Amino acid sequence: MPDLLAPAATAVTLENVEAAARRLKGVITKTPLMLNLGLSRTYDATILLKREDLQVVRSYKIRGAYNKIATLPITVPGRQIVCASAGNHAQGVAYACQLLGLQGDIFMPAQTPAQKVDKVRLFGKDMVTVHLTGRTFDDCYQAAQAFCDARGSTFVHPFDDLAIVEGQATVGLEILKSAHNKPIDFCFMPIGGGGLASGLSSVFRQLSPRTRLIGVQPLGAPSMHDAIRAGQRQALPHLDTFVDGAAVKCPGELTFEICQALLDEVHLVPEGQVCEDLLKMYNEEGMVLEPAGTLAISALHAYADQIKGKTVVCVVSGSNNDITRMEDIKERAQRHQGLKHYFMVTFNQAPGALRRFVNNVLAEGEDIIQFQYIKKNNKEKGPVFIGVEVKKPHDVEGIKARMAAEGFGFEYLNGKQDFLSLLV
Repeated sequence: MPDLLAPAATAVTLENVEAAARRLKGVITKTPLMLNLGLSRTYDATILLKREDLQVVRSYKIRGAYNKIATLPITVPGRQIVCASAGNHAQGVAYACQLLGLQGDIFMPAQTPAQKVDKVRLFGKDMVTVHLTGRTFDDCYQAAQAFCDARGSTFVHPFDDLAIVEGQATVGLEILKSAHNKPIDFCFMPIGGGGLASGLSSVFRQLSPRTRLIGVQPLGAPSMHDAIRAGQRQALPHLDTFVDGAAVKCPGELTFEICQALLDEVHLVPEGQVCEDLLKMYNEEGMVLEPAGTLAISALHAYADQIKGKTVVCVVSGSNNDITRMEDIKERAQRHQGLKHYFMVTFNQAPGALRRFVNNVLAEGEDIIQFQYIKKNNKEKGPVFIGVEVKKPHDVEGIKARMAAEGFGFEYLNGKQDFLSLLV
């Protein structure tokens, strides 16, 4: 267990969290802590899902946003609100502005899924203006700060603020009350900037200190994981924004200190695993989750031996997924499962080359799903982009061996996401 004597361990008090819970009464939904039979059977454990995807804005973010805005001094000039968000915090701020009758300017990355942008406008009604700018959360954060400073508005940070953390901490209170004093062995929670993890871990360390607390981040956005490992906050040099709800380059100062002091560990999950579990929860459980909402469930694979026979809570948040992303999600899941493979293959630019590839390289049950000349020219050989679907993950090794035996030069591309995103 982490050192509970660290100063950050006492930053969030139960008194303030209880006050936040009272403030949120009638605003949020007290979401259920539900036993999931499918996951419990798979892992031979009691798997309980804290269903924040059923929240009014489909994520826990309304808790912190409303708690922060509702406690602002009435002397704040104009009480104009500004925030930056990849989507879920924006919805929480928009809904809070509408409920409290305050004007808000919401900054979101330009590539935010349309479904999230539409929801912000729905929840904010005529009280908010949406600004789409920048490629990542950090880009739009800088734009929002500049806008806020120029107008003298109040900036509502998505995670690095004590009132935000105290609002998110009410998730922890609800979990423990719903458990009716039954011990919880593990609690898995998603981490972007760390607001939820900070609040939830603060409550658990005070009321359920024996619970093992695991933060979960996507492999391509490991900001809190890397910061804790390094012992200091540091901006990621590269960021995969696919799990947009958890794609933050650098954790907050407050949230880093709390998470470093209170979390047992931060686990990284490959984006492909997230996609696989997202589709599984939709197909088998009828749950519509976004990638960030699936993170806690996706961590269970790595802890299968440890959680056997234990009581485990996974915080599930949120469900703001754009249906147009499902093909990309399915594609990534199949690559992660080892069922789709992509190559750059050197072909003789002569009749019969493709037939020789199909007849001599592909085995029964293996199909070409994509074939594209990258550049036709007058040379004897040319590069061809080929996608192949197989029945079993290990089948790809046979394809590689037969390509080599037939004299096809090739480069395996499955690990090169940036390149594949241009062609698939």
